[in-house]
Amino acid sequence: MWSDSRTREARNLSDSVARFRISHPAQSDLAHILATSADRWGIEGRRRYAATLAAAMRMLAADPRGALTHDRAELMRGIRSFHTRHTPTQRSSENVKAPVHVVYYRVVEAGLIDVVRVLHEHMEPSRHFGKKRT
Repeated sequence: MWSDSRTREARNLSDSVARFRISHPAQSDLAHILATSADRWGIEGRRRYAATLAAAMRMLAADPRGALTHDRAELMRGIRSFHTRHTPTQRSSENVKAPVHVVYYRVVEAGLIDVVRVLHEHMEPSRHFGKKRT
């Protein structure tokens, strides 16, 4: 009986949809990133980069403590990061040659993350977070 209820729990967890929320600062980051992408690479480049960013956030929501993520407690308790260059793409038409942004996020609960910031890889993240909370 124990194994039956455990199987049911696992099935229910796998059936759930991983979600992400985007903070106001991250929304501003994304608007700036996508405007810059459109200026430099055109509307198609903007679309591909938006797809890459969305795929990264979906992946993080599904597996927030994945092997390619990093604990960033030095910035703020509970913050993790993921470089978008590790984002898998399903179609070659969606491929971005060299993504250069890092997603900073926190796990809210199973299947839900808050995207806190999305910063260029050369930006110093400590300048974009408030005082370290303990």
